[in-house]
Amino acid sequence: MRAFGKHVHSVSSRPTPGDLALPPGLPYPDGWSALAFSAELKPGTVLTRQLAGEDVVLYRLRNGRIRATRPYCPHLGAHLGLAEVDGNDLVCPFHRFAFDPDGRCVRTGYGTTPPKAALAQLPVREVNDAVFVWRHHDGRQPDWEIPAWHALGDQPPQHAAWEMPGYAQDVMENAVDLGHFLTLHGWTRGELAAPVAFDGVTFHVSMRVQEEFPILGRRQVEIEVDGYGLSCLHSDVRTPALGLEMCSLVMATMVAPGRMQFRQASRFSFAPPAALPPALGRTVSRSLSRLLSGLMFKWSCEFTAADFPIWSTKKYLSPPRLAPGDGPIGALRHWARQFYPQDHDRQERLPTPTTAARQNGRSTPSATTKP
Repeated sequence: MRAFGKHVHSVSSRPTPGDLALPPGLPYPDGWSALAFSAELKPGTVLTRQLAGEDVVLYRLRNGRIRATRPYCPHLGAHLGLAEVDGNDLVCPFHRFAFDPDGRCVRTGYGTTPPKAALAQLPVREVNDAVFVWRHHDGRQPDWEIPAWHALGDQPPQHAAWEMPGYAQDVMENAVDLGHFLTLHGWTRGELAAPVAFDGVTFHVSMRVQEEFPILGRRQVEIEVDGYGLSCLHSDVRTPALGLEMCSLVMATMVAPGRMQFRQASRFSFAPPAALPPALGRTVSRSLSRLLSGLMFKWSCEFTAADFPIWSTKKYLSPPRLAPGDGPIGALRHWARQFYPQDHDRQERLPTPTTAARQNGRSTPSATTKP
């Protein structure tokens, strides 16, 4: 049997991953995409990450600024993921050509006059403890930005990353898919506190849910979610009865057709107990946040991970057969069209957000469009 070992594989009864079983259902979206957490890029660090089927090289200068560039040296094509940072210059490993913070070649490895060459730098932003790179199918420069959200508590964020089949749009749709919170995640009760609001490249979701906590029983949880492009979701989750607040950033990045990287960063805070003197209450609050943040982040990741098998094997259906109770998925898909090439024929006959509100009626919370 040993002679056949490299040719023999165990029989599988699992679903085939979506990026292997199906042709791509969506093109790469335009806009910002998270390629790293800030903590991964110490001064002098060089990272290679994938975005829309291509490598991107990220590096942090000694002065703390971040740069992103296409991966090949304009001299003879060496991959800059093997480069090093010397002061604030990126130095190619092949012939030691150096490029300054603006991407211009400023010296060669043998002291000759540098050529008039430059790196193909990409727009990059460091915000909310993450590093975002801009990509647009027609090469246009950024025309919107990801805002800096508040930082919760005084502890550094907990973060994790995964790679799997799926689409960034799947992640955004989850925010308005009220039905799946009940059936997949086990919420005993959930409702939209207000209609989903779509405004340009953003949307806002407000929810109230009932959740069972060990020993403590059922408690109301208040959730506010802001989506920016098909890039990221920012959520504030509050449990007033426990004095607990969680602030999370969820980011999906398309790295190949039908394949994404998924990143999550979270902070946690406990309100100072009202029965204690203020100074002691703040000390208790900080101690609880520090002691329980790891456990809370593990729970949060497990909650999110329930979606991973679904995203990894589902097919993007266009048009979907929506039903009352789903939430305004059709309205979100209509909103999401702006992030794809206009000539892409997706065969979807979806209602506008305001039409979706009328069709959903009282059974499915509606969506509205801000003026």
